[in-house]
Amino acid sequence: MKKKVKRITAVIVVAVVAASLIIYASVYYRAEPAAALALKSSDYAIVERTDYGWFFDGYSETDLLVFYPGAKIEESAYAPLLRLLAQSGVDVCLVKMPLKLAVFAQNKAETVFALYPHENKYIGGHSLGGAVAANYAASHGEDISGLILLAAYPTKTIAENVKVISVYGSKDEVINKDKLSKGRELAAHYCEFIIEGGNHAQFGNYGAQSGDGFADITAEKQQATTVNRILQAIGVTN
Repeated sequence: MKKKVKRITAVIVVAVVAASLIIYASVYYRAEPAAALALKSSDYAIVERTDYGWFFDGYSETDLLVFYPGAKIEESAYAPLLRLLAQSGVDVCLVKMPLKLAVFAQNKAETVFALYPHENKYIGGHSLGGAVAANYAASHGEDISGLILLAAYPTKTIAENVKVISVYGSKDEVINKDKLSKGRELAAHYCEFIIEGGNHAQFGNYGAQSGDGFADITAEKQQATTVNRILQAIGVTN
């Protein structure tokens, strides 16, 4: 009888936890209309729906970025930024995550990278997605050329051969500045860019984020500046 009660209790606990996760994940930042437009192919980048998410195929045959979205943000919100990056010289794989939380699929990049022949492979992401990408980079340094962090930071040591590119806005009130500072010490090759007037949310197109600072520049300018800084850091000319 006691064993039966324990089994029933365990089932109830699992059910409650699962239901709580589903309810938690059902509330998230939605992509704005500009994002849907950016999922359409242009003259300079083809956008393909894939099993893992979306592939933004520009003219590059050597450089590829696997991108992890921020927590509880509709993945397509990053389409404007990533299509711009693709048509500027770096192909991009935008990865969908279980319950819109990258922590549940940290190693998904390994499967995605295997699909493409690009010589220079980068992993990156925004906010929590960037932190999870950094964890992947910490354990797969031999497989990647660089780590691209948007309003994010590493919490584990990054291999010396991996270049870390950090980009964040001067008006970002969400990022933990102390952890950002500590993250600089975890990479031998660390390149940091601060976008004046940019905030936390405008790397994507999903509206204002709770607790964030008010940006002095548009999302379009923040994203264009971000693309230019990434290209500058990895040595790609467009």
